[in-house]
Amino acid sequence: MEKELPIKTYRTAGRSKALLLLGLSLGYFMVLLDTTVVSVALPAIHADLGGGLDGLQWVVNAYTIVFAGLLLSMGAFADKLGAKRLYIGGLIVFLAASALTAAAPSLGALIALRAMLGVGGAALMPSSLTLLAHAYPEPAERARALGVWAAVTGAAMAAGPVVGGMLVDSLGWRSIFLLQVPLAIVSMIMTSLLVDETSRKPHQSLDPVGQITAVAAIASLSFALMEGEPYGWHSPVIVAAFGTALLCTVVFLIAQAKGKAPLLPLLLFKDATVSAGMMAGMAINIGLSGILFVLPLYLQQIGGLSAHVTGLALLPMTIPLAFNPLVTGRIVGRIGPRIPMTIGFALGGLGTLLQVWTRPDTGYTFTLTGLLLIGFGVSYTIPSLMAAVMSSVPKDQTGAASGALNSIRQLGATVGVALFGSMINGSPSFMDGMQLSLIVTAVILGGGACLSFGLIGRTKR
Repeated sequence: MEKELPIKTYRTAGRSKALLLLGLSLGYFMVLLDTTVVSVALPAIHADLGGGLDGLQWVVNAYTIVFAGLLLSMGAFADKLGAKRLYIGGLIVFLAASALTAAAPSLGALIALRAMLGVGGAALMPSSLTLLAHAYPEPAERARALGVWAAVTGAAMAAGPVVGGMLVDSLGWRSIFLLQVPLAIVSMIMTSLLVDETSRKPHQSLDPVGQITAVAAIASLSFALMEGEPYGWHSPVIVAAFGTALLCTVVFLIAQAKGKAPLLPLLLFKDATVSAGMMAGMAINIGLSGILFVLPLYLQQIGGLSAHVTGLALLPMTIPLAFNPLVTGRIVGRIGPRIPMTIGFALGGLGTLLQVWTRPDTGYTFTLTGLLLIGFGVSYTIPSLMAAVMSSVPKDQTGAASGALNSIRQLGATVGVALFGSMINGSPSFMDGMQLSLIVTAVILGGGACLSFGLIGRTKR
């Protein structure tokens, strides 16, 4: 019996850690699922609640604006309040907002509740990473756990359009938000029972000026891009919005340069790889989020597909995101991030160019090829990008660098939806606007390839 006891204890601990990892991964899964599941529901939301294309843009971007703006400061809140408290608080907000969103009586209420979801999502992401780091102190074990946690990204990207399409066609668009409720409850139970609280730092300094100006700059820029066509690009409202975005950006940078506890340490950007990585992160998310906004609208409104079939049609783009990052990680470990990242941007740009010539009468084969290239391109780019930035900063600044990169990527997602919607609104037809937006995306992704090849890994700290 004495020989069996250690084996039993080890297995129990192993099961507990597996459940702990599942509980924390569910939080990240919900954050990412919310960004993809909505894409196929937009036509149904429009049919039910009304509003033009700019209203649908706000449905998507109300979440990403708040998420991107708050992400920088949530790491500091995790240190100040305790990561477990912040994580469970984020789950409560996400759960409540999801349930309320399913009952939204109007488009305005839906947009406001989507912003509330962004608050919960911003709390979940950095706190879950902190809790994982504490639960898995051994480097090898932590690396495996983070690999599982990161693989959830691809699962959410692949599952979102398909699950969302099935729910929209069978139960209506409101059901996609109710999907989050049981996931949040399961994650909350697991986290409460299995996760230990991290040490609190009650005297941790915050950066209120930086936080306020970050959110204001992102919101003002998004408003200007999304409402520029309806108001007129030279109207006082739009000029004031662009001016506000510029002013808030300047104040934010001054606060980061002079503050004692900046959200975004500007010294990080002295490294060329870090600076190029941040720009590349924005570029890849502009492309990915813009495509996920435009193509579901095209497939349903022009192609005549149902929401469910639209989700299935997008699988060639989303499935590579679920498995190829594991291959990319091995490639990066052998040859470094520069070449895989360059190839990823190039594949994404080529796939986007193929979509430019897509017509309802061209057949799905053409679309399939382009989507596969985009999916593999993104799955090569993002893991390489993360590795390049994280390996170029000192160990004591990896948290700040990770938060900055994720926030800038979310800013890119916001800009992508706003920019693409503006191009479609200002074009004679949806097809003309879609083609213009895809051409712009291909140029941006091509620029990302040049940027990656020219600067990533060219300097050593």
